[in-house]
Amino acid sequence: MLPMTVENQNSAAAEQRLRRSLSNRHIQLIAIGGAIGTGLFMGSGKSIHTAGPSIVVAYFVIGAMLFFVMRAMGELLLHNLQWKSFQDFAADLLGPWAGFFLGWTYWLCWVVTGMADVIAITSYWNFWTHDHTWAFILTAATLVVLLALNLLTVRLFGELEFWFALIKIVAILILIVVAIVLVIMGFTSANGYKASVSNLWSHGGFAPRGWNGFFGGFQIAVFAYVGIELVGTTSAETANPRKTMPKAINAVPVRVLVFYVAALLAMMCVTPWNLIQTDSSPFVQMFGLIGFTAAAGVMNFVVLTSAASSANSGVYSTSRMLYGLAHKGMASRAFGKLSRHGVPGWGLFCTVILIGSALILAAKDSVVEAFTLVTTVSAVLFIFVWSMILVSHIVHVRRNPQAHAESIYPMPGAHVMPWVVLAFFVFVIVLLTKADDTLQALLATPIWFVVLGIAWAIVRRRSHHDDLETELPTD
Repeated sequence: MLPMTVENQNSAAAEQRLRRSLSNRHIQLIAIGGAIGTGLFMGSGKSIHTAGPSIVVAYFVIGAMLFFVMRAMGELLLHNLQWKSFQDFAADLLGPWAGFFLGWTYWLCWVVTGMADVIAITSYWNFWTHDHTWAFILTAATLVVLLALNLLTVRLFGELEFWFALIKIVAILILIVVAIVLVIMGFTSANGYKASVSNLWSHGGFAPRGWNGFFGGFQIAVFAYVGIELVGTTSAETANPRKTMPKAINAVPVRVLVFYVAALLAMMCVTPWNLIQTDSSPFVQMFGLIGFTAAAGVMNFVVLTSAASSANSGVYSTSRMLYGLAHKGMASRAFGKLSRHGVPGWGLFCTVILIGSALILAAKDSVVEAFTLVTTVSAVLFIFVWSMILVSHIVHVRRNPQAHAESIYPMPGAHVMPWVVLAFFVFVIVLLTKADDTLQALLATPIWFVVLGIAWAIVRRRSHHDDLETELPTD
């Protein structure tokens, strides 16, 4: 057998590198899709029930804090384009252990989030089928379709997310416009409920459940933002990251104001907050309560695609994290090999199987109970990920003050805001201890970090950190 030439080796290595196939429009819509997910469409019912209209303040505050996380991530990824994701810069700035903990935790984040999406998808299918068995079958079929599409090309993933996100954007904008029209008309439903701005304070006040209720709504509100950092995992497959990433991140504040604050305020103006149920999407309930049954069905289709979009993002991002871990000797070599379509196939298969296991939880009598369990675990894990991004930025600024000063995309308030946001995250964790359902999930998450600590002790000697220029061999 003839030895491989240098050119052949380089060609084989190039085939095993992620390809920059995502365009500007893909990245912009992926960023929006990451910020509008199941937590908003499904979870906002519970958060509204817990906090009343004041929940919009919680969404605004959390969104503002996460904007600084995004800016920190953006500065670091654009500082060194060899860093393919936040896992890479954490490993460089904090040590290989940080890359290991962050990569595997982010993988679990999206597996758990995907489970929440599966529970939500089952609930949405049940809106039409009214039969759990058929809902399970259709949910399983949805996961198979997502797997098949992800196995083709990364560009197809981008295209799918583009249209999923576009559906969500158009639907929310229509909902806001419809709500404004109904309020102006003084619309009164057949049940006697009148659309009015006064609904925000005339049913017990703007914060009807007081401070306890307001803070109690933070758990689902935090989960609503998981995936906002997804643009950071697409860095290695973005055609022009220096141009597209700042655009995507800078638009976050406007998206928070429109898609969270404005949408929820509009919804609660039409439907009094105390009439919103926790076991289904309040966006669907709004049209049902005012008698627009056909519109309720359309909105259910929208929230179904939203949950599928979130699950799709999870399948994508977890497979890429496994790919990066494999190339650092921190995961099985199989996860580091790309198919002939340029996607990490084994990572995709593994992820879909684990996410699909949530169908067992979806069989529970209480969808809300199962949803609260997995979203709390997900929220805690994502807070760890976001915190690691901030800590990496703090270390970067201290080590490379000149690089920060000359950055093309510096984080505003870099010497103060990371500490403010970290303190806020500690505050949120404390809030999760106040309710029994969130406390149980919170107490379970340290087990994961114990497992990671044991695993790191085993793999640390064979782990290494590279820029993925030295690739694993092909199959």
